[in-house]
This record gives sequence, structure tokens and C-alpha cells, in this order.
Amino acid sequence: MRFSLALPREALTIPVIRRVVGDALRGLGVSADCVDDVLVAASEACTNVVQHARASGEYEVTGHVDDGTCLLTITDWGRGPRPAPAADRGALSESGRGLKIMRALVDELDIDSVPDRGTVVHLRKRLTWSDGALVRRLDARLMHNAG
Repeated sequence: MRFSLALPREALTIPVIRRVVGDALRGLGVSADCVDDVLVAASEACTNVVQHARASGEYEVTGHVDDGTCLLTITDWGRGPRPAPAADRGALSESGRGLKIMRALVDELDIDSVPDRGTVVHLRKRLTWSDGALVRRLDARLMHNAG
């Protein structure tokens, strides 16, 4: 499964991303806990684009599910990374924890940022399946027909 969404860089688009990605993964039979992890990580990445990308216009979210793995790519066309803050914001800060959250929820987090060309965030998560997952039913049917 593949999908691609181009959206305006506005906070109202984040629930749209959550809905599309969540419905797609649930439709395939991904377990609820796994869907939740992917959605929180994707929300954090999209929130970073909306709040920190220094360009107007759109951002893009692409998704690819294959071989038991979900890869989400979030791309903006801003001016690239900002300098890191000089001091830790503290445990009670309301911002600044997005990267830590994403790293905790996905198996791989890669960020490619090029000045004046934007930032691409890659989130990769091995999927776990619910008992009645469409993928499992298809695999069982294929195995039965092959035997």
C-alpha cells in the first residue's frame, strides 16, 4: 500500500494525517497499539513542520506499507534546520520533546535536512497485526493454495 498527501502548512491538517494513516493501518489489520505509536510519531513530525518550517506553502506526507513495515516520510521545503537550543528546556517544558518521542515510538528515525531545500523525516516501524488482520488472512489463503 502506498499513499501521498500534499497539505497546506497549517495545524488543521494534522488531524487529517492522523485520520488517513490510522484508517489505512487499521484497515490492513495493524494492532491498535502499533497504530497509536505510528500516529503519535507522525503527529510529532507534522507538528514540527507546521511550527518550525521557515517556508510557507505545503508539506507532504507519503506512506508505504510493505513486508510488515510502515515507512512514513514527511517533507517540507523550508530553509533547513535551526540551530539547536543552547540549554535543556526541562522536563515540564511544553515543547522540545518531539524527537525523543518519535525515537521512542518507531524503530528508525532519520532526518535529512539541507539548507534552503528543506527537511525530510523518515519514520520506520515494524508492524504488529491484530488476530483478524487482512494480511494474515491473505497469507493463510496463499499458503493453502500453494500447498
